Amino acid sequence: MQLSTPPHDSAPPLTLAAIGLGSLLLLAACASTPPEPTVAMQAAQQAITTADRARIADQASPELHEARDKLAAAQSAVQEKKMVQAERLAEESRADAELASATMEAAKARAVNDDMIRSDATLRQELQRKPGVAQ
Repeated sequence: MQLSTPPHDSAPPLTLAAIGLGSLLLLAACASTPPEPTVAMQAAQQAITTADRARIADQASPELHEARDKLAAAQSAVQEKKMVQAERLAEESRADAELASATMEAAKARAVNDDMIRSDATLRQELQRKPGVAQ
C-alpha cells in the first residue's frame, strides 16, 4: 500500500496565517512614527543664524520673522510626534531664512549700484566742465 503525499504547491493553513500576521506586523512597523527631522531642523537654525549675522533686522524682514515662527512650529510638531509636519515646517523655515538673506544681499547690491551710478554721473559732469571756467 502506498501513502499519498500532499501536493507541494499548497501550504498548510497555519503557515498562511503566520505569513499574513508577519505581513501585518511589517506594515505596522513601516507605518510607525518617522524619525525626528534633526537635519532639517539644524539646517533651518543655521539659515536663521546666517541671516542674523547679516544683520537683518526682524522688523525689516518679514521673511526672517516667518522663518523663526515656522521653526518654533516645527519644534512644537516634534513634541507632538508629528514628524512629517515638523520636517515640512523646518524646510519652509530654512527657505524663508535663505530668502531673507538673499533679499538683504539684493538690497545691499542695489545700494552699491545706486552709489556707483551717482559717482559716474558726478565724474561725467566734472569731465564736461571746461578748464579755467568758474561755475
